Amino acid sequence: HMLRLDALGERLVDIAKLDDGEFDFNAEPAVGGLDSSDTATSQNINELLSDVNAFNSLLDDRGQKLDVLEELITTSQLYDEITPSGRPVTKGWLSSRFGKRIDPKTGKKTLHRGYDFAGKPGADVIAVASGLIARSEHQKGFGNMIEIKHPDGYSTVYAHNKKNLVKVGDFVKKGQKIALLGSTGRSTGPHVHFEVRKNNQYVNPAKFISHK
Repeated sequence: HMLRLDALGERLVDIAKLDDGEFDFNAEPAVGGLDSSDTATSQNINELLSDVNAFNSLLDDRGQKLDVLEELITTSQLYDEITPSGRPVTKGWLSSRFGKRIDPKTGKKTLHRGYDFAGKPGADVIAVASGLIARSEHQKGFGNMIEIKHPDGYSTVYAHNKKNLVKVGDFVKKGQKIALLGSTGRSTGPHVHFEVRKNNQYVNPAKFISHK
């Protein structure tokens, strides 16, 4: 039983990608306290009780380590779920980045506050993190757009959709399809305009986007 616990613990440490030595399942638990001065029982019985207590301590130590590991892994998975990352399309290509660019409509240099991903009309638009739908509406310029609120002041915006598939108040999970890619609003072709905001300030999505 102890060997199985150790093997499981070491596997979980590897899965959680923790630093070497942070959880050493081969190390004995730290203990302390004064030795008993009671000499009324025989030495053999004392040694037996000591061995049993030591083994119980080892079992308790392994159980506590596994509990902490479970919490760490769960917390890590939750963080990954609610933090914006990845592309807002399942199929498509990056057609415009964040920053100064020539506006395709006016020919003037303007600030592009997000990333554009072009693709086929009707392709899936997906949430890059779990969150609450704050807006799902038709907005001038953006056409059919969706805004998702995430923890820590983050929000993500998905615009020019052919059709929104969620409504205000819905909770969506990371990777969930929320719209169909389109060209509504001020758009020259089918794409999704994707923005990341932190406390209502525009953030370059580059650090959140997977270019794979």
